Amino acid sequence: MRDFLPVKVECYSGYKAGESPRRFFLDGMKLEIKEIIDRWYQAGSEGDYPPADYFKVRTTDDRQFILKHEHDPDRWFLLIKGESLTPGI
Repeated sequence: MRDFLPVKVECYSGYKAGESPRRFFLDGMKLEIKEIIDRWYQAGSEGDYPPADYFKVRTTDDRQFILKHEHDPDRWFLLIKGESLTPGI
């Protein structure tokens, strides 16, 4: 089971807005991103999935998460696998 939970993300903006995430907020906690482990792009198709960037990140407390950024509209989501938000997602 995979679900997407909307989250607030603060980003570094270089040549484009929201270029890479720096921190995100989950259940009232601010999680600082120590490292972007991987990133990939979803091209999107009519009626199926919107264009999006995905980021596999490691936080300063050494947990891993996958963040999804939908370009239009500008929205961020946290990918949740299974039932919990445990390390090793």
